[in-house]
Amino acid sequence: MAPNDKMRMTKQRRLILDELRSQNTHPTADIIYEKVRRKMPKISLGTVYRNLEILTAVGEIQTLELSGTQKRYDGIANKHYHIRCLHCGRVDDAPIAPLQRLEDELYESTVYTIMGHRLEFMGLCPECSRDQNARQAAEKAIAAAQEAVS
Repeated sequence: MAPNDKMRMTKQRRLILDELRSQNTHPTADIIYEKVRRKMPKISLGTVYRNLEILTAVGEIQTLELSGTQKRYDGIANKHYHIRCLHCGRVDDAPIAPLQRLEDELYESTVYTIMGHRLEFMGLCPECSRDQNARQAAEKAIAAAQEAVS
C-alpha cells in the first residue's frame, strides 16, 4: 500500500495505533500485542503484525530495525534518530535533527538515487550507566564488534 492510498481505519488498527502512540517506548510487536489484547482479547498476533506493516507502509508509524534486536515500532512517523542501550535494550529518541544535508551530498557524489538513511546511536541508558557490570559488558560487546569488522 503506497503512502497516498486510502486506508480504512479498522477498530483493530485504531487500537494498535493508539496503544503505540500512548507511550514513546518503541515496543516490539509482541509487547504491542499483549497491551492490545487486554482491550480486545480475540485479536491475534498475526493481525497485530499485519496492521503494523500497513501502518508503516502508509506512513503512520515507523518500523525500527536496530542492529541485533527485534523490530520495534515508533508512533512518531517523521524522520528522527534513536539511541539504544547496549545492556538493557531500551530505545529512546535521539534529540538531534535528521541529517538531510548528508543525503544531499551523497546524492551529488554518487550514481545512487538516495532513498533515505538509518543512523543508530548506541550507549548505556542512565540506569545501566550506573551499573559497573553493565558498563563492562557493553565495553566488551563494542570491542568484539570492532574486532569482527577489522
